[in-house]
Amino acid sequence: MSPIDIEPTDTVDARGAACPGPLMDLIGRVRSASPGDVVLLLSDSDRSMTDVPEWVDETDNELVAVDESGDDYGFYVEVA
Repeated sequence: MSPIDIEPTDTVDARGAACPGPLMDLIGRVRSASPGDVVLLLSDSDRSMTDVPEWVDETDNELVAVDESGDDYGFYVEVA
């Protein structure tokens, strides 16, 4: 992964988890986070490329960046 100039408040490492595990892990962490926190989800599931943006669109949270530069994906979600 290449570095993105965003410092996450928390990181969820869901690499190796089957779908919908990464999204469920992210949702759990976002629920316990404070507004303005940035949660980084690390996932190696291609399905996360669809699931995470769809979930963010249905919530008030914001997908501020997606890192697709390595073998894994990094989703930076700012908590509303």
